[in-house]
Amino acid sequence: MNSEEKIENRKVILSTLWIFVTLNYLYCDVLTLMSAEMLNALLTGEVGGINMNQKTLLVAGVIMEISIAMVLLSRVLKYKINRLANIIAGSIKTIIMIGTLLMGASYHYMFFAAIEIATTLFIVWYAWTWVEPKILGSKLENNN
Repeated sequence: MNSEEKIENRKVILSTLWIFVTLNYLYCDVLTLMSAEMLNALLTGEVGGINMNQKTLLVAGVIMEISIAMVLLSRVLKYKINRLANIIAGSIKTIIMIGTLLMGASYHYMFFAAIEIATTLFIVWYAWTWVEPKILGSKLENNN
């Protein structure tokens, strides 16, 4: 496998990891909505002491968009910014998930959170260990 193929392979793996973790976030949320306790809390407009208003929902949307955007960005960004974006996004999502666990969680939430945290930590490590290939005079050097 040449250096260009290695870069493309790493991009595909990172993108696939973001798809995997995003699906876990979403399915955990779907299962949470099946809880009568959660549905009742949502109907009151307050969940875990958090007022579910437009600002809260916007923040939640922005947080979710990080992982959704990384599916695409992992594929199209050039090496340096791609590596940095994956490290930053993976770190942010890991910290957020650890924070939500500290607020108390149901069994299914803890199960999904463990998978999500492990995945985002792996993304950070995988991006951190991504070494820029050095090929002089190649198309690869011009594109990355």
